[in-house]
Amino acid sequence: MQSDNATSMAVYRRLLGYLKPYRVGFIAAIVGMIGYSAVDAGFIASLQPFIDRGIQEKDTDFLRYAPLVVIVMFILRGIFHFTATYCMSWVGNQIVKDMRQQLFAHMMRLPVSFHDKHSTGELISKITYDAEQIKQSLTKALIVLVRDGALVVGLIVVMFWYSWQLSLIFFLIAPIIAVIVSLVSKRFRQLSHKIQQAMGGVTTASEQMLNGHKVILSFGGQQLEDQRFAVVNNQTRLQGVKMDATSAISSGVIQLIASFALAFVVFMASQPEMLDTLTPGIFSSIVTAMVMMLKPLKQLTTVNSEFQRGLAAAASIFHIMDQVTEQETGKRQLQHARGEIEFSHVSFHYPGHQQQVLNDISFQVKAGQTVALVGRSGSGKTTISSLLPRFYEVEQGEILLDGQNIQSYTRSSLRSQIAVVSQHVMLFNDTIANNICYGMATPVSRQQLMDVAEKAHVLEFTEKMPDGLDTQIGENGVSLSGGQRQRIAIARALLRQAPVLILDEATSALDTESERKIQAALDVLLKGRTSIVIAHRLSTIEKADKIIVMDQGRILEQGTHQQLLAADGAYASLHKLQFGSEK
Repeated sequence: MQSDNATSMAVYRRLLGYLKPYRVGFIAAIVGMIGYSAVDAGFIASLQPFIDRGIQEKDTDFLRYAPLVVIVMFILRGIFHFTATYCMSWVGNQIVKDMRQQLFAHMMRLPVSFHDKHSTGELISKITYDAEQIKQSLTKALIVLVRDGALVVGLIVVMFWYSWQLSLIFFLIAPIIAVIVSLVSKRFRQLSHKIQQAMGGVTTASEQMLNGHKVILSFGGQQLEDQRFAVVNNQTRLQGVKMDATSAISSGVIQLIASFALAFVVFMASQPEMLDTLTPGIFSSIVTAMVMMLKPLKQLTTVNSEFQRGLAAAASIFHIMDQVTEQETGKRQLQHARGEIEFSHVSFHYPGHQQQVLNDISFQVKAGQTVALVGRSGSGKTTISSLLPRFYEVEQGEILLDGQNIQSYTRSSLRSQIAVVSQHVMLFNDTIANNICYGMATPVSRQQLMDVAEKAHVLEFTEKMPDGLDTQIGENGVSLSGGQRQRIAIARALLRQAPVLILDEATSALDTESERKIQAALDVLLKGRTSIVIAHRLSTIEKADKIIVMDQGRILEQGTHQQLLAADGAYASLHKLQFGSEK
């Protein structure tokens, strides 16, 4: 329990670090909250002179000013309330904006291995749901904590001012309330973590349903997805009910304790020795202050759940932010690569998995050559294409580019020399033109854009669109066919003019006519560049300078198309199988 409290304090202190740029607004909010509570406490304190002097002594001159005092008090109360609410909301939203921006930027810089282990829905939940919980704790919860806390202190001061004997009861109930709040806080933290996990499951299930909507409809999976979502949705409901039940029980117990204190005060006030020292005004002020204290005490225990939920959300976000980003080990800036590639005794397994994906892989690619990787699915072809841009780090052996280990180059300069066209094309919710120009460091002229669009046969379908290359294509190019999306990806690679090119099943999504046109564009793209081509269709790689046949992470054979056919080995068997089936 002590370590939990220490962790919460560490999270809270770290959270307060985001407050520094906005401390003026925060101070204004605190002043507003304390002022608001001071006015309320002052109003209760004014009951004593109003009753004793104004009503009991019938001082009409004093009573004449009472309405004015009431109006002034409520005007001040309104000003303080607006100042506190507006400033706290402004500060809270600014902090959440900064945290979201920092979390978004940090996630982009985390290694690919991290994203392999976490679902997209879970990470989206951190940016959306968890960040929103922090805003609640920074605005609503903090307002209640400070404002109602100040009101409780103010009311206790009023009570002690008028009768310290009757007010001593609070020294007895305060430790009991503190113990209850401490126990409940621990419970709130545990439930908050479970709610966050459940919300991550809801987001993941929702994302899968939306992304795989056509598959669900095709295979009649609606009922299965309904059941899957019902499980995670019910988990969220269950944890939410537990949170509310804990809050209600703690609030009820604390109010019960406070009611005993109130009853004790009334009992003590009825004793003859106390009646001699109490006036009607003093008794009214004390009893009213105690009744008024019940609501803020309830609010303080209720808002504790929000506060603990916000701390748990912050801890969850900080856990992601504490993950180590891609560490820059390289020092060399690669300006323009010649394109000589060498894999030397490379072995690799994915982080967190024991199975070896690549075993002692060695091959060379001369500058300007095209090397094709063929083999069954899972043979390690795509892994090779992922190691070259350093999406993963080699464990054994080394990969050389222009005679230097790729780990000696900075990642950004290395990746700027490599263009990738994969089977799964990623397009952004933007125009076709902006998707082609994505990531370009320098502005692209319209002529350059038209040139690459023509070479990649993009203009053939954009000319039929009302806005041409400036057409919005929706999320991941949802309005385009697979072949059209692939052509945009090839145009993007053409524009990049990188000396090293990776084609991962680049023509797999194309029909025969589109493939013929794209193959012509690829011939232009491959010219003068070092290319690694991953292909299932052997007809697309017959002209390659070298073909490497892989199986279960090992190289079975390598050579030209004619050499491998003559060897009558694994490649020849694949060739006969594929072309036999095509016939």
